[in-house]
Amino acid sequence: MICEDKKAAPASTTGAPMVDKGGDDLVQFVTCRIAHEEFALDVLSVQEINRMVEVTRVPKAPYFVEGVINLRGRIIPVLDLRRRFGLPASDRTDDSRIMVVLVRQRMVGLIVDEVVEVLRVSKAAIEPPPSVGSSAGAEFTQGVGRIEDRLLIVLDLNRLLLPAEESAMASAMN
Repeated sequence: MICEDKKAAPASTTGAPMVDKGGDDLVQFVTCRIAHEEFALDVLSVQEINRMVEVTRVPKAPYFVEGVINLRGRIIPVLDLRRRFGLPASDRTDDSRIMVVLVRQRMVGLIVDEVVEVLRVSKAAIEPPPSVGSSAGAEFTQGVGRIEDRLLIVLDLNRLLLPAEESAMASAMN
């Protein structure tokens, strides 16, 4: 994973490092914040993390598509996760980032309020998603992780785009 942001994130909320004890029961996530919720993405899906850059709007794109960026010669669609999750818009800050991820073999940028840290989490600490979700992005969850006194919403990137939305986004990009 390439990270253009050199800001170091804390190892955990208590200051204790998250140590990989070499077991196969650990999964690694990149955590980010959207509004007051903390989300986790599989580290293997995250290609890079970039500071905010100017996003070029695309006519007739779905409401949650901010536009496109040119990433070293590749045109990448950028989704605003606040809009995707039905949350109110917010001004971008110095902490706002574009996380470039793979969604069904396609590179996509996700705008998040802040990238928090990289965590190794025991698979036993991840529970199935709630049957009735009331928090932001509940229909996009793969599970919920309990880390000390925190709850992490583990996103399923393949659920971010419905097939019809994916084809509408592809049409708008062409």
